[in-house]
Amino acid sequence: MHSFEIYIRCPRLTWLIPVICLQFMFTALQNDSLIAGESLVFIGTYTDAGSGGIYACRFDPATGEVTRPWLAAETENPSFLAVSADNRYVYTVNELNSYKGEQTGAVSVFNMEPGSGILSPVQQVSSLGAAPAHLSLDRSGRFLLVANYNGGSVAVFPIEPDGQLGAYSAFQKYEGHGTDPERQEAPHAHYIEADGSNRHVLAADLGTDRVMIYRFDASVGALTPEDPPFVSLNPGSGPRHLVFSPGDRFVYVINELSSNITVLRYMEQSGQLKAEQTISTLPENFTGTNTAAEILLNAAGTCLYASNRGDDSIISFRVDSTDGRLTFNERVASGGNTPRHFTIDPTGNWLLAANQESDNIVIFRIDQETGRLIPTGQSLNVDCPVCVLFLESD
Repeated sequence: MHSFEIYIRCPRLTWLIPVICLQFMFTALQNDSLIAGESLVFIGTYTDAGSGGIYACRFDPATGEVTRPWLAAETENPSFLAVSADNRYVYTVNELNSYKGEQTGAVSVFNMEPGSGILSPVQQVSSLGAAPAHLSLDRSGRFLLVANYNGGSVAVFPIEPDGQLGAYSAFQKYEGHGTDPERQEAPHAHYIEADGSNRHVLAADLGTDRVMIYRFDASVGALTPEDPPFVSLNPGSGPRHLVFSPGDRFVYVINELSSNITVLRYMEQSGQLKAEQTISTLPENFTGTNTAAEILLNAAGTCLYASNRGDDSIISFRVDSTDGRLTFNERVASGGNTPRHFTIDPTGNWLLAANQESDNIVIFRIDQETGRLIPTGQSLNVDCPVCVLFLESD
């Protein structure tokens, strides 16, 4: 960061000098390049609750400390984020029901200034369905996969060399409904991700209690339904998000409506899934209303974490390396209300939980031997945080 001295003779302007200097110093501090070992963190939010868009902060993995967040980009309802393989572009869904007069949401592309956290708008396109809730890159980094919640559909967009999205290369719209008349009156695609081999793509549909299975042609970005094209979960489950185990032997699905996790054995060659276990995310004596939200494995695949909105907790399970089954490990308070999302930093030592309705992100240290979460007393305030994305420093 550079310092400047400003001399102004006009008495009427001298009162502006401290304000200008302080504003400059604060902006410069925010946008300095990362110190070696630091990570840049982006935070997606809902802007209809007072937020301005995507926020950024710097994170020190040696201490778990974060800087004060700053507004990195103004954009509407950036509820889920992804970053290009070269860390040059940030992608977000804009969770909207209307875009340019059509019943669809949008996807926005931002160029990222290296190390600074400054995002510049590059492009915004239709997501091809209303209320897009999730997006991810395929394993080659050449295609962007999008799940449209209210649209009940998924789409694939090729990523051009300049980071922009080309015309969509695949689109699949679902039909049907589930047993819950309020939440499952229609299909609601909530998550989409390619497996480790990049040969198959799985998509969780909360509205029909299905995990959809596609063959993925990474040369052109095409999706082809497998045979059979999906696995059905228990009626009223509401599959929301999923995570692959290391080596893709198992898939873990968090069910929003039934507040439990389904363990599925995954046959990589065929893409087929077989249910092995269902385990609750709630304590036995819980009597309130709850919806499960996020699910994540540690890098070793030995500990799985999930969040509860209502119980307002993060629960962890030990993972059996042989059969993939889960055993309860611990439950901790999320440190706020409605933990919609959480993530683990690149070192694997810290978990950051985004509490949507209490406007805070709480930092936990992860015990590497047990996988248990240790509250650090550290947090940061952001209006309506709903997604946390880490970028590793170069």
